Order: sequence, then C-alpha cells, then structure tokens
Amino acid sequence: LPPPPAMLPSRGPALCTALLRAAGPAGLASLHCSAWRGRPARVAVVLSGCGVYDGTEIHEASAVLVHLSRGGAEVHMYAPDVPQMHVIDHSKGQPAEAESRNVLVESARIARGKIASLAKLTTADHDAVIFPGGFGAAKNLSTFAVDGKDCKVNREVERVLKDFHKAGKPIGLCCISPVLAAKVLSGAEVTVGHEEEECGKWPYAGTAGAIKELGAKHCVKEVTISFPVKHKMPVFSLTSFYEAHVDTKNKVVTTPAFMCETELHNIFDGIGAMVKNVLKLTGK
Repeated sequence: LPPPPAMLPSRGPALCTALLRAAGPAGLASLHCSAWRGRPARVAVVLSGCGVYDGTEIHEASAVLVHLSRGGAEVHMYAPDVPQMHVIDHSKGQPAEAESRNVLVESARIARGKIASLAKLTTADHDAVIFPGGFGAAKNLSTFAVDGKDCKVNREVERVLKDFHKAGKPIGLCCISPVLAAKVLSGAEVTVGHEEEECGKWPYAGTAGAIKELGAKHCVKEVTISFPVKHKMPVFSLTSFYEAHVDTKNKVVTTPAFMCETELHNIFDGIGAMVKNVLKLTGK
C-alpha cells in the first residue's frame, strides 16, 4: 500500500539523499534509465520513391518507422539519387507519360526532408538496414518488375546488401523487396507469403517461383495466424500471431505485408514482427 500523504514530506528529503548517494559524483542524471540501456540501435531505412505503384508503399514505410521508434532505434533514411522507372497516376493506375521524377526527391516526402543519398550509407554508421516494399523496390531499386529472375539490382542497393551481409548485420525486407536479397545474397531464405493465389488472397504469389529461380529459398508464411483461446466456459477469444521469417545464418528477416490481401492492421503488426526481429539481431 502507498504511504499516507502525511508521511510523504518527511520521506522526501531522506529519499533524495539516498538517491544522491546511489548516484555518486555523476549526480541523479546517472540514474536515468537511458544510462542503463546503452546506445540505441542505429537503423538505416532505404526508400524507393513515394507511392505504391512507382515507389515505396507508404503504409509499409510508416509501419517500419513507427515500430523502430517504439523499439527505441535511431533511424536514418536513404534513397538512390536516380530517376524513377516511370511515374504512375495513382488515381488511374496508369503511367503519366509526360512526367519524370527522382527517387531521392520523392522519398524525401516520406522522410519529411530528412534523407540522404544511398551512396552515403555505410555499415560503419549503422547496426541494421530495412527495405520497405512497394513497386519501387521492383522498378527503381531493381528491374524485377520488367525482367523477373533476370533482373539487375541498382549498384548502390547491391553494395549495401553485400556490405551489411559481410559485416554480419541484420537486413529487414517486406512485401516485394525480399527479391533484392534473393538476387544479391546467394542461398538466402526469404518469404513473400504463399506460393498459390488462393482465390486472390495472394495476388503476387508467382513471385515465390521467381525467388526460387534466383537461387534463394522461399519459405511459406502468413501475415497473421489467429487461433482460439479458451477462457472460462463458454467464452473464447481469438489470439493473433504475426509472422516474419528469420534466416539466422544470413541475418535476413522478411514478412509478406501487402503481398497478401488483408486488413491494414495485420500488415502493420506483421511488419512489427519483422522490425522486432531485426532489432533483436542487432543485440542492442
């Protein structure tokens, strides 16, 4: 039970004295929880434009950033300074023939201006890297949207993936972006969800076949698994488990996200599982 209010003033001086003695010469600041936690994980997030059909999927990027923030990470955002493959009018789903946009400039919209060229991203300054999805990963970070298994990966993207892999630092990818790891990191294990469309629930299931052709291993995963939990009769509730695949050997963490037709909160929490595992692998 808490002490009666009348006792608090008398305890105040004694408590302050005890805290100051415990803190030592450094003072009370040394007792702040951040002093115990150590340096936060520094995570790079690589964007590919702004908008699902020609750049980064905005909901996925936001989910990554929210979960990194909740996990206490220090985040820095990057994008290649190159022209987009094309510009899509998102209200029509059709190319805007007369327009041309830059991937870095468009990505700055999501980053609220705090972004740098991908050429400046180094492993020395970061503990992990995450690639959100969106067609930009298949159009601007690579040519997968056009060339499939014969695709080429942007030179800086390839460098970043190889550098983080060589340094033993975790790499997170979601939605379509796992194809980047499948292309660059031989033998990596990734997931883009299921391998059959299943009446439209997994409209991009064919990507799994291309991943196998690239020499990677595809692991079938859900965005979320729900199962009943029995309480006092006759009450039941559904508990959800959000899936991410962790390739512990290569430190590659992937989740399907919008490769699946499901509710937005499931996408958000599935990405949360990916981010949580990436942060866990940093050891921070």
